[in-house]
Amino acid sequence: MAPYEALCGRQCRSPIGWFEPREAGLLGTDLVHDAMKKVKVIQERLHTAQSRQKSFADRKIWDIAYMVGEKKYHEDMSQVLDFSTVQLDENLAYEEEPLTILDRQVQNLRSKSFPSVKVH
Repeated sequence: MAPYEALCGRQCRSPIGWFEPREAGLLGTDLVHDAMKKVKVIQERLHTAQSRQKSFADRKIWDIAYMVGEKKYHEDMSQVLDFSTVQLDENLAYEEEPLTILDRQVQNLRSKSFPSVKVH
């Protein structure tokens, strides 16, 4: 009794026993032609799946054209930045200065604690 058969209670299904010795002559051009046919079938099925996904995605695309004045934008002057107050370096960089501290919080993770500060 083979070790695998003793352990699992059934015979081992190795690739050696999948075909008869006389069937092993399937080498050469027949094997290449069969592989090429299978590749063609796989490519056709991939193309079918891709076209199906594309048709679903194309249904959700809308061509929308807007005219001037149609978009409903409400101007909020609090979002407009005043660039005259910002002083830039020669590298076009600037330093941010905090105005006020809005909130303080400490996060505890097992043995570590991380303080965080929300700054305006």
